[in-house]
Amino acid sequence: MTWVSVCPEGEIDPEDVIRFDHGGRTYAVYRSAAGEPFATDGLCTHEKVHLSDGLVMDDTIECPKHNGRFNYRTGAPLRAPVCVALATYPARINDGQIEVDL
Repeated sequence: MTWVSVCPEGEIDPEDVIRFDHGGRTYAVYRSAAGEPFATDGLCTHEKVHLSDGLVMDDTIECPKHNGRFNYRTGAPLRAPVCVALATYPARINDGQIEVDL
């Protein structure tokens, strides 16, 4: 596994998302209401808009362009116009840092 440090855990509020760029790719890193970290590809599968500009509600990220929705835990598309799932990546909190396995 290749764990990459994203940020201190306090940098992402519960039920929020940030953009994380690494190795020429963009990711979205989330914290659930319970404080658990999650990570997905950072661009919507519909029109490649940054999901970090979207709205997090429960376990859902809403794309800011056409309001398509994904479950950020599983990557599953939840509302049109999105129909292709997001890739997801293991995430954890280690010594106060959010890390993602890329």
